[in-house]
This record gives sequence, structure tokens and C-alpha cells, in this order.
Amino acid sequence: MKKQPVTLETIIVLVFFILGFILFSSDMGVANFLNTMINTSFYLLINVALWIMAVAVLTGAMAGIFSEFGIIALLNYAFSFIVRIIYRLPGVAGIGALSAYLSDNPAVISLYKEREFRKQFKNYQVPVLVNLGTSFGMGLVIAIFFIALDSDFSMAVGIGVFASIIGSIVSVRMLTYYSKKYYKIPKDDNPIKVIDDDEFLREVREGSFVNRFLESALDGGKNGVEIGLQIIPGILIISTFIMMLTYGQPVDAFGNILEYTGSAKEGIALLPTLGNHIMFIMKPLFGFTSSEAIAFPLISLGSAGAAIGIVPDFIKAGFVSVKDIAVFTAIGTTWSGYLSTHVGMMDTLGVRPLTTKAIFSHTIGGIVSGVVANYLFILISALL
Repeated sequence: MKKQPVTLETIIVLVFFILGFILFSSDMGVANFLNTMINTSFYLLINVALWIMAVAVLTGAMAGIFSEFGIIALLNYAFSFIVRIIYRLPGVAGIGALSAYLSDNPAVISLYKEREFRKQFKNYQVPVLVNLGTSFGMGLVIAIFFIALDSDFSMAVGIGVFASIIGSIVSVRMLTYYSKKYYKIPKDDNPIKVIDDDEFLREVREGSFVNRFLESALDGGKNGVEIGLQIIPGILIISTFIMMLTYGQPVDAFGNILEYTGSAKEGIALLPTLGNHIMFIMKPLFGFTSSEAIAFPLISLGSAGAAIGIVPDFIKAGFVSVKDIAVFTAIGTTWSGYLSTHVGMMDTLGVRPLTTKAIFSHTIGGIVSGVVANYLFILISALL
């Protein structure tokens, strides 16, 4: 870190904090603003951050076992061709995408902690793993949730999953471009590492099969704990304010607006209000049935889990159509709360300088997935 005197950026940051305080407290009141901020952060810690840590521990244990017994090496060959063609990454990266789809974004980081996984990648490919994993985070949860709401959503969900793959390709390839520029790598670089002596030979523990199994699982689980601790600050800080900008005043069971109480998940509803003013853009892109549907992608920026939670009420109110479910599946899977995890995941991999590029690339990827889902649903519906 370098030393520097007070500069213009000091004043800008101070003004930003003052304006933010005024924005929230003028509507909510100072006491309610502070209480909601703390309670929302606590809610995220208990219901989101610790859940992600549990996922990371279990995924880390799986990664440890896969590494110890050569499954990662085997899958690297199995996935090599398709992953190399569409993502320009080693085949083993497919395991990261699959792990994230079955669990959540940080699963790919748990895998990266394992040497057998990590050694397959070149330096410029490391940041790209964040966008790849996030493109599939909570995908299975989102798909099952929507199909469970109504079996008629199955086709829409399938379209959304396919569209999320298209969005992931855009996100990954864009960040690869920026990463190559950062590391000064030629554009035509071979994405597959050349085998150097015994670099790709597995290192295995000594002892019986049972001992190796248990030790690899426990060591992998410890890596998951470290991952969970490292991403907690990003989740609490970023998601808290995204949720407070998205949610409004509390309402009772009959939809009557109540006074602020300082509870979690209250806010000033600024993002949905702004969204209503850009409906003229959102309609041709995503084909949303109503302006209320804009809330889903906005909330997905911070938490895909929170986003899918609003859908049942939207369906009952008639705000959401079957086509919207396809778009929700695509955007929810691709974005999967990336603003709350991207910073922490990039920091964990030691590639913080490329964080803004990763976020920009992933933003475009999510938009592309939503657009593809919208128009693909229209096309398939016309053909059926």
C-alpha cells in the first residue's frame, strides 16, 4: 500500500456517504435505517452466508475426495473437448461449472483450492473461473423451485437453462479477453497447459483407503471453511444495501402499507422505482409482462435465492407469465447474486485488479442470457 495525502477522492467518498445516509434516513428515519441495516446484515449472515459456507464445506470435501482418487484427472479428459471449444478453458473447468450448478457460486473456489484442479490452469485463466462458476450458481435450486411451482413451467425452465449457458459463454470469453490483456498473453495462446515432466501426476496420501478417504474429505472441508469466511464481508456489505434499495415499507397480510419498524428486508424501494422508468428498454429485451417483474433481475444482482422468493406472489398477482419464468431462470442462474460474491471470490483467488472487468463481463453475460431466453421462448412457442 502507498501513502498519499487528502485528495479529491477523499471528498468524493465523504460526500457519497453523507448523501447515502440522507437518502435512507429521510424516508426511514435514522433509527429505523440503522436497525434495518444491522438486521438485514444479520439476516444475510445467518440465512445466506452461513448456508454458502456449508455448501463450500461439502463441496470442498467432495473436491478433496475427487482429487485424492483421480476423479478430477479423469473428468478433465472427459470434458476437455467441449469445454475447450466453447469456453477456451481446460476440460476440468467443467467440473467447476457443474459443482456451482449443484450448489452455489463459491463451489468453484473450493475446487480451485485442490492442487489437482488448480494445476490445470494458466495464470490468466484463474480470474475466469469466477465468472464460469457464478454463471451456474444455484442453477439446480432455481430450476427445481420453478418446476415445483407449476409443472407447466418445465419447458420454460429448460429454455432458461440453455440461455444461461449462452450467457456464460459471453461472460467467460469477455473476461478471458481482458485477462489476457492484463497478463500480456497472445490472443492465440493455447488454453491447454503443456505437460511438463511429472506435473500432471497425482500426489496421493499414504495409508489405507479409508484413511485417505477421510483425510481428503476433512482437508477439503477445511478449505471450504476458509472460503466461507473470506466471502462473508462481500455478502454482508454489498447485499445489505442492494436489498435496502430494492425492498420498500413493510406491508400486512392484506397489502396495506405499514410504518417502518427497523426490521430486516425493509428499504426505500429505489431500484424498482427506477426500473419502472426503463420499462421501455426492458420490454423489448426481456419481454416482461409487467413492470413489477423488473424486481427479479434487480434482486438477482445481490441474491438469486431472494429473487426466486418473490415469484410465487408475483404469479398469484398476475405479474408473471410462463415466458417470464424462462427469462427468470436464465438471468437468475447466470447472475446468481454475483454482486454479493464476485468481489470476495476474486479476492480469494488473488486477482482483485480484474474485479471490475469480471463484474462488467458478467453483467453483459446475464443480459444476453435473458434476451436469448425471451426470443427463444417466442420462437419455440411459435413452432409448437
